[in-house]
Amino acid sequence: MAKTQAEPRGLFQRILDAIEWGGNKVPHPAVLFLTLILLVTLLSVLFQWMGVSVSYQRINPETHEIEQATTSIRSLLSADGIRFIFTSVVSNFINFGPVGIIMVAMIGVGLAERSGLIGALIRKIVMVAPPQSMTAILVTLGVLSSIASDAGYLVLIPLGAVAFHSLGRHPLAGLAAAFAGVAAAFGANFLVKPIDGILAEMTNDSIHIVDPSRSIDLTANFYFGIASSLLLIVVCTFISSWIVEPRLGKYEGDSPSPDSQALSSEESRGLQYAFWSLLGFVVVILLLTLPSSAPLRNPETGTIIGDSPFMNSLVFLIMLVFLVTGIAYGMGAKTIQSADSAFDAITKTFADLAGLLFLFFVIGQFVAYFTYTNLGTVLAVKLADGLGEANLGSTALLLAFLFIGLVMSIPVPNILPKWAILAPVFVPLFLKLGIDPDVVLAAYRVSDSPPNVINPLLPHFALVVGFARRWQHDAGVGTVVAMMLPYAAATAVTWVLLFFVWYWLNLPFGT
Repeated sequence: MAKTQAEPRGLFQRILDAIEWGGNKVPHPAVLFLTLILLVTLLSVLFQWMGVSVSYQRINPETHEIEQATTSIRSLLSADGIRFIFTSVVSNFINFGPVGIIMVAMIGVGLAERSGLIGALIRKIVMVAPPQSMTAILVTLGVLSSIASDAGYLVLIPLGAVAFHSLGRHPLAGLAAAFAGVAAAFGANFLVKPIDGILAEMTNDSIHIVDPSRSIDLTANFYFGIASSLLLIVVCTFISSWIVEPRLGKYEGDSPSPDSQALSSEESRGLQYAFWSLLGFVVVILLLTLPSSAPLRNPETGTIIGDSPFMNSLVFLIMLVFLVTGIAYGMGAKTIQSADSAFDAITKTFADLAGLLFLFFVIGQFVAYFTYTNLGTVLAVKLADGLGEANLGSTALLLAFLFIGLVMSIPVPNILPKWAILAPVFVPLFLKLGIDPDVVLAAYRVSDSPPNVINPLLPHFALVVGFARRWQHDAGVGTVVAMMLPYAAATAVTWVLLFFVWYWLNLPFGT
């Protein structure tokens, strides 16, 4: 990692350096996940032999009914386990969420990048935006990107690196700022997200265990989400400017010259074409969305936000907007002069994804095997049962719940499966203590997001490592973990403090 030689390294910086050194001794991520597959296999055999099982109430994801369930550890080396290993390989890869997102989105994003649109757009933004505000802009866009589910990982994080490089700053600092906004603040937003409706519905299913007449809305955490977004933007911007970027030091790679930042007449014309194509695209989407009977509204409820074709097609829309504007830019800048050149740009983009797709193949197998063994479910229920049996006051119980959520975010990084297990246990428990369900849901959001940025088991973590290697060839898991650890610690501590201040002041969490 590039570092300035003149500046002494403080204790905290030396600790991060040690974490980076140790983390980078970890083998290639594919080898790491193959090792984890072996570990999960051995643990599944051991715990099945010990007869480990748990009984609990859970939400049926299809019927949304609360049902009693008993889950036992399943061995991957049993007859059923071996059959699962041999028959599920293809489906494990195809059904691994990031695969579909990256394959669809990169059709448009890749063409926009190779046409020159993204580079020209970044340089234009750098020219007009105050340089000192770029960090806050990236973090804010990262927070907002969760409205489009996982697309922020794919689009914004590499753009953050390019933007910082255009300013003559370390690209990894831009990558880190964007990653923090996308992942560490995933549970916060200024807007209502599609996932909010699902979380609210699962919370209501848990409420109805003890009170069938009571429910919460998808805006139950709206006010707290706005306050959380503002806090996390400030915190992540501070961490970027005062800890992460100084530690990275001066970038030792090629630095852009002032002359290279100026836009040529062809590039300026390309940006104009892209702007008008974007405007036309937005008009078309509005016509497909705003009228009362528009096809992108929910055909039953007529809603746009929540469960609607519009929200469910965001990844496709992102692909289209980059595809349309990329082609328009290429025509204006004369970087795309035929259909063949456009197809060639897309083909080369997919060729560059080959290594990442192989890694996703391995990670997809690990996720499927881990899910099959029920290790994550048993761990979550054991922790929840232990906390439920503890004779704690409301504040201590909320703090313990936050701790469990933070711990469980490592082996189970997905926000929905984890809540499907924890909600039926803790929502009724806290209701009996007089703590409203919207408070519990807010606490869960706080505990879910901060560990994302240091969690190698996060499906998109390998993608971030790959982005980092574009700018620093020896970057590895340790590089990203050491770089993102200050964000994880700062967001967790400040967000927890905000939660308790909000709770103690009895402020409304939402509507």
